[in-house]
Amino acid sequence: MDTKSSKTQILLFLLITFILTYGVEIFLIMPMAGSIYVEQAYLAQILVAGVMFIPAIGALLTRLVTKEKFSKDNLMLSLNLKGNLKYYGLVWFGFALLIILGAVLYFAIFPKQFDGDMGYAQALFEAQAQNTGIEISMEQIKQVMLVQIIMGIFLSPFLNFVTCFGEEWGWRGFLLTKMLKCFPKIPALLLCGVIWGFWHAPLTIMGHNYGLGYRGFPFVGILAMCVFCVVLGIILSYVTIKTGSCVPAIIGHGTINGLASASVCFTSLQNPYNVFWGPMPTGLIGGAGFIALAAVLLYHLYKEEKQKNN
Repeated sequence: MDTKSSKTQILLFLLITFILTYGVEIFLIMPMAGSIYVEQAYLAQILVAGVMFIPAIGALLTRLVTKEKFSKDNLMLSLNLKGNLKYYGLVWFGFALLIILGAVLYFAIFPKQFDGDMGYAQALFEAQAQNTGIEISMEQIKQVMLVQIIMGIFLSPFLNFVTCFGEEWGWRGFLLTKMLKCFPKIPALLLCGVIWGFWHAPLTIMGHNYGLGYRGFPFVGILAMCVFCVVLGIILSYVTIKTGSCVPAIIGHGTINGLASASVCFTSLQNPYNVFWGPMPTGLIGGAGFIALAAVLLYHLYKEEKQKNN
C-alpha cells in the first residue's frame, strides 16, 4: 500500500476513533460520572472500559471502508515467540519491576508520604465495610494487598488482555504500522504517542489518572497524559516493531493497568502524594524507569534507521 493510501487510512481511522470516543465520553460518561446514583456511576465505569475497544473498532471499520485485505502480516496478532521472548519478558516482568522501582524511588525521595500501615488502603476498605457491613482487620488488609500485587504481576496480562486488545490492536497494530509507511520511525513513534495522549483528554478532564482541581487543570493533566503516552508508546511500539506483532504491547498494557495503582495504597493520608511526580508510573518520578527505557530504545531505533539509510 502506498504512502497516499496509508495517509488516507490514518485520517479515516483518527476521525472514526476520536468522534466515537469523544462522543461516548462527553455525552454519556461525563453526565453519569458525577451522578449521586450508584447505578449511573457503575454504568459510567462500564462505559469507560467499553471505550477501550473503540480504537480496534476504528481500525476494523477503516480496513473495511478502504477495502484492505486481511492477512496474517497486517493483522499483527501472531505470537512470533521464536527469538522474541526477551521482548515479552520486558513488557511483562520488566514492566512490573519498573513500576515497583519507580514507587520505591518516589518514597525514598518523599519518605513522609509513605505509610507502612497502608492508611490509604485502610480508608478504602473501611468505606467498603460501610456498604457491605463486613469489617476487615489490618492483618487481612496486608494479606489482601500482597495477593493483589502478586496477581498483578503474574495475572494482569491475562485478566486485562481483552480490554487492552481493544486499544493496542488499534494504536500499535494499525496506526503505528500505517505511520511507519509515511514517516521515519522516530517521528512516527512520537506522533502516535501524542495522538494516544490526546485521545485520553475527556477522561483526564473527568479526573482519570490525575484527579481534579490541581493547578493548571485540566491542561496540565492532559499534557502529563501525553508525556506518559509518548513514553509508554515508545516502548510498546518498539516491541511491536521487533516482534512484528501487537501481542507484546497488549501484555505490557495489561501489566500497567493491573499493577500501576498498587503503590497508592502505601501512601499517607496525612501527607498526600503528588500524582504528577508519583508513586504511580504516570508521574515523572514513579515513571522514571519507563522514561529511561524509552529514551534508550528510541536511541537504538534512531541508530538502526541511520545505519540502514547510510
